[in-house]
Amino acid sequence: MTPRSGEVLFAISFALLVLSCVFLFDAASVHAASAVGDVRQAVTQDGDARNTSVTVTDDFGNEVTVRYPPQRIVSLAPGPTAMLRAAGAGSRLVATIEYSDQPAADSQLPKIGSVDAIDIERLIALKPDVVVVWPDGNNPAQIATIERLGFPVYRQEAVTLDGMGASLRRLGKLTGTSRLADRAASALEARLGALRKEYSNPGQAPTVFLVVWDRPLYTVGGKELMSDALEVCGLRNVFADLPQRAPAIGTEAVLARNPDMIIAAAPPGQGASWLAEWRRFPSLRAVRSGQLMDFEDQRLSGLGPGIIDATAALCRKVAVLEAKTERK
Repeated sequence: MTPRSGEVLFAISFALLVLSCVFLFDAASVHAASAVGDVRQAVTQDGDARNTSVTVTDDFGNEVTVRYPPQRIVSLAPGPTAMLRAAGAGSRLVATIEYSDQPAADSQLPKIGSVDAIDIERLIALKPDVVVVWPDGNNPAQIATIERLGFPVYRQEAVTLDGMGASLRRLGKLTGTSRLADRAASALEARLGALRKEYSNPGQAPTVFLVVWDRPLYTVGGKELMSDALEVCGLRNVFADLPQRAPAIGTEAVLARNPDMIIAAAPPGQGASWLAEWRRFPSLRAVRSGQLMDFEDQRLSGLGPGIIDATAALCRKVAVLEAKTERK
């Protein structure tokens, strides 16, 4: 596995991430952590209660008890950070990690590490009411350490586009912002439904090879949000049968599956060179028909609501390409 630049890390980090070793903390650090109360008191989601607790269920079915409403939230990945903002809890964020700079307001938040390695001592000093993590990207050993320190850990990740609305609503229950979160979730679901209605393919959907990294060659399997985005646009991921979210593949596999279209989901400025590699294979159906397209909107590889806007942009660009090739 080759190193990744920060700009590209999140495009395929769920598969390419090399989990770093975790420093062992002595017992003094553990005792220094804030204790979590075990009293569960029911409160209404939009109430004015303070210094009470509420138990909610995260995206992975775990019950999490937090001070309600939580005033100090640490997010350990860009996706959860974006989702918390969409749920109306952005003002409660007290820290995040590197590359959580969208929107620009997030650039002002303290950064306590990277997606796979955070500074535990700085986390302790922040005294968060809850730590929101990305299970498929954050270092699992560090997540376990945070839990041992007594901080509530909420695992957030929508694994399908259709599941993003429900994930937002759950965050609303966690943060006490259900009215805003429910409104945002409904708008997102309506947008997704409209895109499906506009771009659904009543016939056989064209197959697509989505390139998410070129050397070595990586694509996405069927259990990934970008694969869902292709389906919304009336396309079919040619590698949708693969169980891995970001599998490494060989050129021979692409030639054997002979996709109708190749889309390079590349970092800015690199899409054209990625596509040039495939023009060396004129036998490919996508090359013969001219169905080669770069798409450099980095929101497509994100795990926040911005992926819906990126999906809309992808659908529009695909429709233009298909109309152009049909006229030839």
